[in-house]
Amino acid sequence: MAFLSMQSIMNRPLVVIYAAICLDAAGISLVFPILPRLLGEVTQSQNIAACIGVMTALYAVMQFVFAPVLGAMSDGLGRRPVLLISLAGAAVNYAVMAFAPQLWMLLLGRAIAGLSSANVSVATAYITDISSEEQRARRFGLLNAMFGIGFIVGPVLGGLLGDYWLRLPFIAAAALNACNLLLACFILPESRAPSSGRMSLAALNPLRPLRWVCSMKGLQPVILVFFVLSATGEAYGTCWALWGFDAFKWNGFWIGLSLGAFGICQTLVQACLAGPAAKRLGERWAVLAGIACACAALAVMAFASEGWMVFAAMPVFALGGMGTPAFQAYATRLVDPARQGQLQGVLASAVSLASIVSPLAFSAFYFSVQRAWPGAVWLSVAAVYAIAIPLVVLGTRRRAPAPLANA
Repeated sequence: MAFLSMQSIMNRPLVVIYAAICLDAAGISLVFPILPRLLGEVTQSQNIAACIGVMTALYAVMQFVFAPVLGAMSDGLGRRPVLLISLAGAAVNYAVMAFAPQLWMLLLGRAIAGLSSANVSVATAYITDISSEEQRARRFGLLNAMFGIGFIVGPVLGGLLGDYWLRLPFIAAAALNACNLLLACFILPESRAPSSGRMSLAALNPLRPLRWVCSMKGLQPVILVFFVLSATGEAYGTCWALWGFDAFKWNGFWIGLSLGAFGICQTLVQACLAGPAAKRLGERWAVLAGIACACAALAVMAFASEGWMVFAAMPVFALGGMGTPAFQAYATRLVDPARQGQLQGVLASAVSLASIVSPLAFSAFYFSVQRAWPGAVWLSVAAVYAIAIPLVVLGTRRRAPAPLANA
């Protein structure tokens, strides 16, 4: 009975953590359907594409810079205060963006949104704190599934609400973040004791965690694997719609349906199969099996001559995501508990960096092969996946946790 009681207590904080991650993802994507119209209204300019590019890059850059900072702060000050501050900042920021009359205010708001969404590193560290090693892969899978759900719900919510009023999606995002903030205030306990010493200003240096990673040779392959896997994921959002139209003459409905089907399949895999795969196969083979499934599906997509073939390969394609939570769980064992926030911050930065670099690279490659063979872009994605294989093998060698050296 005591075990059941403790389990129910632990599940309540997880609701807040998963909701925060889902809202982060929704915050990224809810502006996609309304951004062109919003920028057109604010700027009265024809150069909207450049503004969209700047806002997208700004969001990713702020995540890249501040994910390690928030992670390190949570190691020193505790997870709860950093999470509460980030949720409050997100709520206030979206409320301000709802009534921003000028472009610079929208850019500032998007930058603050990127900063607050860097709390994914703190949320992941929180899950690490309250989960045993056996639970982590399953819970990280659920975390990734929540991110996927948010990314699916965000554009739908933004499109529907934006049809009533262009600023309404921001008000909805502010209200949802405010509700989650209130929920966190009442039911989110601290997951680890803050450090006894005062936190130095040097800990806020965004380059400090990166120097720490560079000094730990065992962590470098792990970070690179996350970068590679994140880079491949960015290729789908960048090239899917273009490829669907060029290869099959899909209209918006079929492009949206195919992306939605992929999102649903991947969410189910992350939520239901990540934990069992890690338990049965082990972290290394779960990741390698996921890469193999993804590459097999990418080969089908590259040579597909009919649209139904893409839907047929979708379940196998989604299995490519089952190894990432397992590898994330493995990474937590390489680092002392007092450095989990810093580790998760660096991993989140690797993901953000991939979201900056990967769209540029894959879009350039796609446009180089668009006329001759649009499907060739998926073989390039498979080639990038192949880079991760030796890194996975190298990164999953048995090691002691990284020491608490001053970085």
